[in-house]
Formats: sequence, structure tokens, C-alpha cells
Amino acid sequence: MAREAEQNAPGPGPGPGTGPGTVRPGGRTARVREAVLRAAGDALAECGFADLDLADVARRADVGKTTVYRRWGTATGLLADLLAEMAESSLPRTDTGTLLGDLKANAALVRRTLTDPRQGPLFKAVIAAATCDERTAEALRRFYAVRAEEWAPCVRQGIARGEVPDGTDPHEVVRAVSAPLYYRLLASGHPLDEASAERAAEAAYEAARAGAYRTHGAE
Repeated sequence: MAREAEQNAPGPGPGPGTGPGTVRPGGRTARVREAVLRAAGDALAECGFADLDLADVARRADVGKTTVYRRWGTATGLLADLLAEMAESSLPRTDTGTLLGDLKANAALVRRTLTDPRQGPLFKAVIAAATCDERTAEALRRFYAVRAEEWAPCVRQGIARGEVPDGTDPHEVVRAVSAPLYYRLLASGHPLDEASAERAAEAAYEAARAGAYRTHGAE
């Protein structure tokens, strides 16, 4: 990551419980946060985490460097807040009336996100950063926990309808849908097309029906 000159270093960080992403301000402060997080996302998508620079983000957002340093302190603090904002603004789950339909809707949403010209590179940059920075990794875990919990009710409803066995772990099913799509994005290089999204949903559904995601001890 490009480093600022010594005179531009941030002052003392915020106290306990007031770190980046823990306070949701309103008014002008909210507009500044929105502009800075949008600029940070653009910078990440274009340059990656290694070159994320708070001064450049401030320039892109048209705000003072001091404002960015005072509120976020470091690139990892900014990235943690960006992930919190992404979790908050993600589209809500779809209720189609069947578990398979819901899982296909989830897979389609993941695919659209990962193939988006901005969002795809942004997720790549965030995941790369999480492999070498624990604060980013924790923020990424929180992001995916929020998204899994958002979609977990579709599995619980599927259990209630008898589509999958009692004791099926909703979060495991939701994660099983997106895992093959992230593998294509990050590892295999195979296309993230509609057919691959459908297969991911169908495979997770059939595995759940067969009891593959039942919790230990479930009867």
C-alpha cells in the first residue's frame, strides 16, 4: 500500500466502541461517509488493496484528507466500514414459495454481483486483502454472516414445508449455493454464467434433500 508522508499520518484512533462502522451518522456526515465509501470501492476495483491510499480516496470523494484520516484512520478501517455498508445495502432475499426457487434466486443474485464490472473486481480485492489482514478478514466474515442470515429463512421455510429434513443447517445450505460461484471467480476461471448459477442452486438443494447439511445429532 502506498504510504503517506510522516506529516499526513492520522492522529490517535477512536476510543473503544467508536471504531469505523460502529456509528451511523446522519446529515452531512452521512453524505461524506457515502462519498468516501463509494470512492474507496472505486479505488479498490481499479487498483486493488495493495495500492489503496487514503489521500487518493479523499481526492476521489472530494473531501479533505484530514476528514478521512480522522474518521477511518487506516485503509483497513476504511475497508471494514465499506464491508459493513455493503452488507447493509445488499438486496433482500427473494421468497418464491419453494426452497429450490429461493436458492436459484440467491445464486442469480450472487452471480450478478460477481460479474458486475465494478462489484466483481471489488470483491476480488477485498478477498485478497482478507488473506493477509486479520481486521479485513473479520469484517469479511461479518459481511458473509449477515448475508447468510438474510437468506437462512428460506431454508427454515423449506424445512417447515417438508422439502428438506428437520435439522438441516440453513447457513450451510446458503453457503453451499455461493461457494461454487466464488470458486469460479477466484480459482478456476470458468465463466460465471446463468447455467453455472442454476447448477449451484440445484446441487445445494439436492444435497440438502439427501440430508447432507443436517446438524450432528439431528434425528
